[in-house]
Amino acid sequence: MNTTKINQDQFREMLKNPSDKPFVMLNLLKFKKEGGKKSYARYLKEATRFVEGVGGKLLLFSKPKELLNGTQTWDLLMLVQYPSRNAFLQMANDPEYLKIHSFREEALEDAVLYATDEITPRDLLQN
Repeated sequence: MNTTKINQDQFREMLKNPSDKPFVMLNLLKFKKEGGKKSYARYLKEATRFVEGVGGKLLLFSKPKELLNGTQTWDLLMLVQYPSRNAFLQMANDPEYLKIHSFREEALEDAVLYATDEITPRDLLQN
């Protein structure tokens, strides 16, 4: 199943989220066999200025290796920190950013983007 398209329900939830705190976006990416890496490199080169333009920064850029649990494999894992959900949404809706988003779509066979909020072990135990 191709999951490179936006999950509209979750996107609407993000729009309603009042948090103005920084968050980290988990990106799990699988490239298309034909030209996927090249298209993604082009997207990344262009997208970096938009991420940085809203105060975002790349925290981790890594190649997943040994899969110890599960069956889904990924070609790239990225963690990107944004200063707020509003900052991310500002970037995602920028008409200039949307022009280069097609490179990402051309590149990816599958993708998971997960907006995450930091918690502590205590937070987990209290719920």
